[in-house]
Formats: sequence, structure tokens, C-alpha cells
Amino acid sequence: MSNFTVKPIGTVHINEDGTFIEVHEQYLPALQALEGFSNINIFWWFSDFDDDQSRSTLQAEQPYKGAPEVIGVFATRSPLRPNPIALTTVDVIHIDYEKGRIQIAFIDANDNTPVIDIKPYTPSFDRVETPGVPAWCSNWPNSTEESACFAWEEVFNF
Repeated sequence: MSNFTVKPIGTVHINEDGTFIEVHEQYLPALQALEGFSNINIFWWFSDFDDDQSRSTLQAEQPYKGAPEVIGVFATRSPLRPNPIALTTVDVIHIDYEKGRIQIAFIDANDNTPVIDIKPYTPSFDRVETPGVPAWCSNWPNSTEESACFAWEEVFNF
């Protein structure tokens, strides 16, 4: 396979009412039986970084304090990468099946960002009991719940 197509299934919306994933009408049947999952994995497109220069960036100069001086983009969550795909595990607040609206607690995407897929978070596939990380990020939070209160501005060099 030398060519394939990825189509957005929805869009991120962030406004005064909260943060939502709006699923396109044709994909509403795909939401069936999503209730009961407290978390979902959102695959989204770093659309603001989908250009030749961003896609050709393979290394970054120390994006995190304490990290090596030069770090490969596959060791980061940077939007600058060969394929600008992002993954965020989110807390589900409410699902409106008729409107195709999933209210979530937070996502590190911008308003109007294309969503390319949704998968349920299941501990049997997504959770690692004792993950290993490099020393330079070993003091980072151990969960998304802890991340909400973590001083991320003290970690990043930008």
C-alpha cells in the first residue's frame, strides 16, 4: 500500500459551554454502546502543523528540562513530526447520541481540530502497571488525574 486516505470523523470544539467532540452525522451509529466507558482515546490531527517543514522535523532541541540536548520527535509529543497524528486519553462527562456530541473534561487540541478516530480506553489494552520512562521525565505525573494539577510550565523549555 503506497497511498491511503484518512478522513475526519468529527471536530474538537472548545467554548464557554465546555470541551466537546462533535461527531459528523454519518458516523453517529459508531457511537453505539460507548456509554459506560469513563475514558476514551481521541486520535486527532495536528492540523496547524500539517506542512512540509513541520513534517520534515525529526529532532528537537531539549524541549523538556533535564532531557537530552537533542531529542527525536518520536520521544516527544510534539506536533512537529512526519505524520501529525496526536493521541489524548480523555474523561467522558456526557454523550449526546442524537447530536453526536461527547462532552469531555479536557483535550490538548485547539478548537476546530479534526478528530480522526475514537477508541474506548480499556485497561487490558491501554494501561501499563509499571511503565518505564527515562530519568528526565520520571518525576512527571503517573496519571491523567494527577496531570491536571501538575505544574507543566516548570517542565517545558518553551
